[in-house]
Amino acid sequence: MTMSGRISQSAFDGSRLRVILLLDLYEGAQEQFLEAYEHMRNAVASVPGHISDQLCQSIENPSQWLITSEWESAPPFLAWVNSEEHVETVRPMHSCVRDTRSMRYSVVRETFPEQPLTPGAAAAGLQSEVRVGDGVARHALTFTVKPGSESKVAELLAGYESPKAQVDDTTRLRRTSLFMHGNRVVRAVEVEGDLLAALRHVARQPEVRAVEEAINPYLEQDRDLTDPESARLFFTRAALPAVHHVTAGRPEPQGLRRHALYYPAVQGRGMDLARFLAHQDEAAAGDPDSPVHASTVFQRDDIVVRLVDVTGDLDLDPLAALGIKGPGKAAELRRLLDGAAIGVEGDLDSERTLNRLLSHADMLPVTDRSAAAS
Repeated sequence: MTMSGRISQSAFDGSRLRVILLLDLYEGAQEQFLEAYEHMRNAVASVPGHISDQLCQSIENPSQWLITSEWESAPPFLAWVNSEEHVETVRPMHSCVRDTRSMRYSVVRETFPEQPLTPGAAAAGLQSEVRVGDGVARHALTFTVKPGSESKVAELLAGYESPKAQVDDTTRLRRTSLFMHGNRVVRAVEVEGDLLAALRHVARQPEVRAVEEAINPYLEQDRDLTDPESARLFFTRAALPAVHHVTAGRPEPQGLRRHALYYPAVQGRGMDLARFLAHQDEAAAGDPDSPVHASTVFQRDDIVVRLVDVTGDLDLDPLAALGIKGPGKAAELRRLLDGAAIGVEGDLDSERTLNRLLSHADMLPVTDRSAAAS
């Protein structure tokens, strides 16, 4: 697929966020659900960055409900929704809900009854520019396996038969890339159309279920995929959301190679590190000499993974490969990165140290499958 226009999707533009959660309740579970919602509402009201929320019930189908919430920006919402506190807060709802669907939107325009907002008027918290996408949703999962089982897990994950790419008339699996760093596994997916429908489609495939069952004994976090609650908790904790994606506004070069780089952050600085890398990749996308053609930053807590499509070998331009090109950028990464966790401590002020960091951050590729090859 050849791109000629710049693609940019980001959680770091500072605009207000509207979150929409569609729920389908079991019949007779309304009162239990309302009690669980009150508990959640009281908890989320004190979360930094939360502005408001509403609970609505369908006038056409009483089992269908809607929760909308507004946040000052995307980062505080993502920090909350990916936290253990959130997992525990929403747990009482699970027995009431048959199905859910979550959607997140930046606020671009809004109108007030007495002061209509014109497109050119400045307003606090509104998205300043309309982003251009490529019709692709990106998501990743990460989990750890028991030390000593890495080679067996890699063998299992590399050996499965790819599921059918076409999910339905509007949804298609485009690419799945799987990497390991020590005992940590990262699986990144690209989907054209409905991401949730694609993930459910993949989870139902016999060949995928067989591999998931085969790696169960090696997981550090126990799970039972036959138990909906156990499976839900595992995949909730494993979610590694894409917080930024950019593709350079130039034709896609031949021979791109995909790499995943692992950046463990200093405790509590994961979002700051992801934002730093996102800003760096935005700048690189405008540099015609940059070897980085596309980049996706995934972040959860203090785990940051940067998926890059590059021309040539990474070590030909370590600064660009690591996302730290420019004065003072290596020092800034040094302040945000947990060097001890990745085995590279000290200043990043020499070519030797940079190459060492690049070598330690570069994840082991396990499999990379595109729709055309599956």
